[in-house]
Amino acid sequence: MTTVFIISAPSGSGKSTLVNELRKLVPGLDFSVSYTTRPPRGSERNGCEYYFITKDEFEEMIRKDEFLEYAEVFGNYYGTARRFLREAQQKEIDLLLDIDVQGAEQIVKKIPDAVSILILPPNRMKLEQRLRDRGQDAEKVIQRRLATARQEIENYGKYDYILVNDRLDESIDLLKSIVLAERLSHTGARRSADDDTIVGKAESCRLANIRERLQPILDSFVPVTAQGRR
Repeated sequence: MTTVFIISAPSGSGKSTLVNELRKLVPGLDFSVSYTTRPPRGSERNGCEYYFITKDEFEEMIRKDEFLEYAEVFGNYYGTARRFLREAQQKEIDLLLDIDVQGAEQIVKKIPDAVSILILPPNRMKLEQRLRDRGQDAEKVIQRRLATARQEIENYGKYDYILVNDRLDESIDLLKSIVLAERLSHTGARRSADDDTIVGKAESCRLANIRERLQPILDSFVPVTAQGRR
């Protein structure tokens, strides 16, 4: 049985780093490389971070119903090809999808058993610092990403797990625990003490168990003037 893991995050939250580390630590995980019409950035290579195609090529794939999900973000298309799910099912391994909030919603409608994980920054200030440290975006783009982050975070209730990426090593361990705990839930085998520890870590990220920690993060994205009008 193939489990589909959806991972979403506002730009700059450290999602790519966490996904890369997860893939090193957990075997049996296929990764879906998204298609996009945006140009490559920096050292990005076709087929590694994304498949870079033209708008016409992307729209032809839409017409052929070749996407599990797709969306237009900041004027560019992004999409997940159906073939990655077919290939994972044939190999009998799990599939990891790195997609945005719009795409995650589409996937959950088509695959209700998919496991959704939202990665968040600890606050707006940390996210802004990370975006600036990347050195990839102009000021206008950074401000747009911060505004979009607020909208994405407000969708937290649609996810099974919320992982606040504050300390990298801890976040990697929690993400690994979520994947392993979901696999344990499907085996039906008796759990060891180590298994119980893994499940406990995963449960700490369950939406129901982390709601209180989310409010300060949400509040940090509200402008000071708006806070004063509350």
